[in-house]
Parts: sequence; C-alpha cells; structure tokens
Amino acid sequence: MDIKNKAKDELEKRIHEIEDYIAKKGVGSNYLTKAQRIQRNLNLALAVGAVVTVAGIATWALLSNHEEE
Repeated sequence: MDIKNKAKDELEKRIHEIEDYIAKKGVGSNYLTKAQRIQRNLNLALAVGAVVTVAGIATWALLSNHEEE
C-alpha cells in the first residue's frame, strides 16, 4: 500500500511539473502572463480607488459635521 501511495505522489508531482512547464513555455503563455499582469494592476487600482473613496467620504462627513456645530 505504501508503494502505491509513493507511486501516486510521484506521478502527481511529475504531472504538476509538466503542467507548470507548459504554462510557462507553452502556446499562449505570453498572453496568459500579460493577462495576469493586467488583472493584478486592475485589482490594485480598484483597491486604491476604494481606499481613496472611503477616505474622501470620511473626510467629507467629518468636515460637514464639524461645520454644522
């Protein structure tokens, strides 16, 4: 049973290595890398935009509340 598990683990490891190699060097890998970079940049832009929006709303709320007093 132990040999069966070792063989299964070794095969899975090799398959993952082959899949990683194909993802890095295969057809469309440049396109995939570019798409991942664009997605990362969009996510960062959305996060920064959300932080700026929340900070702006908080500042506006504090200033408008302070002016009413």
